[in-house]
This record gives sequence, C-alpha cells and structure tokens, in this order.
Amino acid sequence: MSWRTVVIASRAKLDYQMGYLVVRSEETRRVFLDEVALLLLENTAVSVTGVLLSELVRRKIRVILCDEKRDPAAELCPYFGSHDSARRLRRQLAWTEEACAAVWAAIVAEKIRNQAQALLRAGHGAAARQLAGYAAAVQPGDATNREGHAAKVYFNALFGMEFSRGAGEGPVNAALNYGYSLLLSAFNREVTACGYLTQLGLFHDNVFNHFNLSCDLMEPFRPLVDMHVAAAPPAALEPEEKRRLLALLHAPVRIAQSEQTVLNAIRIYARSVFDALDAGEAARIRFPDL
Repeated sequence: MSWRTVVIASRAKLDYQMGYLVVRSEETRRVFLDEVALLLLENTAVSVTGVLLSELVRRKIRVILCDEKRDPAAELCPYFGSHDSARRLRRQLAWTEEACAAVWAAIVAEKIRNQAQALLRAGHGAAARQLAGYAAAVQPGDATNREGHAAKVYFNALFGMEFSRGAGEGPVNAALNYGYSLLLSAFNREVTACGYLTQLGLFHDNVFNHFNLSCDLMEPFRPLVDMHVAAAPPAALEPEEKRRLLALLHAPVRIAQSEQTVLNAIRIYARSVFDALDAGEAARIRFPDL
C-alpha cells in the first residue's frame, strides 16, 4: 500500500524508469512508485516528462502543483478513475434527494461532534457542550443550518473573538487554507478513483466549483487541521509549517475498528459514503475517530 509523500522543493527534472520516479537535480535520486501516495511539486522550476505524468495517473498517485508562493494551485486528476466509471456515474445521478439529505445530515453532525472534541481538548468545555447540542439537533439536509451556527461558536472559541474565517488574511487563515487544500486534494483522488464526478455535490452546488462533492465529504476531517493550527498558531506560513501540515495526512486515526493513517481513513470513509448513498442508508457511513 502506498504511504510516502514526496516533496520536490528545488529545481529538478522528474522522469520515469522501470517503476521508479527519477529525480534529477544536483544529484539523482530514485523513489519506488509503489510506495508513493502523494507527489507535491512545490517549486515552479520543476519539469516533468509525459511518460511520468501518464504513469502517475495510471497508478492514481495524487499530484499537487504549487504556485510561485509555494501554495497549492492545482492538481492532476484522471478523467477515468474506475474501470466501470459509466456505471458509477449512473449511480451518482440516481442518488435520491432523501438519501443525499440524510447523508449530508450525518456528515454535518459528525463534523460538529469533531469540532466539539477539538474544543474539549483545547479546554473550552462550555462551547463544546453547546456544539454537542447543535450536533444532536441536525435535521435532514441540515435544514436549520446547525453547521453555520456551530462554526461561529467553534472558531471564536478556538482562535479568539477577533478571529474571522471570512477575513481570509493572516497566517492562521493561511495555514487553515493550506491544510484544507491538502485534504481536498486527497478527497478528489478518492472520488475520481471510485469513478464519480467531483462536480456533483450533495450540498455544495457552486457552478464554479469543480470539487463540490469532495468539499462535502471532507467536512468531518477539517478539525484535524484546526486542532493542529490552534495548538501552535504560526506567525507566518513558512515552509516548515507547510511540512507539518502535510504530515497530517500520515497521522494515525481510528476507523472501522483499526488504526489507519489519515490517507487510508479517507479512502475507507469515502467509499462507505458512496455505499450509503447507493443504498439510501446513512448508517453505513464509517466515520474516523479523530
């Protein structure tokens, strides 16, 4: 099973030879592709051969490309991630409104419960109890917007009353956005690998968002990033902090009565969501214990 994250931080040429990623820079290094889960191209001075790109797609390895500020800007997604993509797409289009509403409610409730756990660990017991009440009150489709009410209480308790996610500026928001983008990339990979369209979401339906479904699925995992950033708020989003956020993808969590890395937990969880949608039974979802 693939487990390694490869970060290319300086000028290099990447090629493919006999099952290996070959990195040519000041010295030549080789990485066995069967071990690679994610390739992060952090430097814009990296060149990649077509044969390597084709092999990365075939092996369903996540590839994230960064801009000149070394922030994630794009990713490589295959058109067809499953041998029976046509059948999976028919299933996706056949998901009923009732099933989508029930699954979305389960996802929102789990997200709020994870937020409550994050607040408890940070010593905010009163706010955590308030969120627990919100989680218990989630209705199908989150018709009463418990998610939005919980978010205001949650972020103010975790980062202070002056903090605002809507502000979009500052090192804390930058770190959160960077961590969320890494999670989103992992979910995009799982959605496409299972043969579904990332554009068609359960709740998110922005016509300019190519990843509506992935944005839906990733919600319960966001507190992982929040807890990391809140534990040591960065003064600036430096490369070292980005490395620590990237390492979260390999952090241990429990899911389905076993300990897994976050990447493996995403795979198990995402596929259980698709099973739940196909069967119309939200109880089939396997959530991680963060």
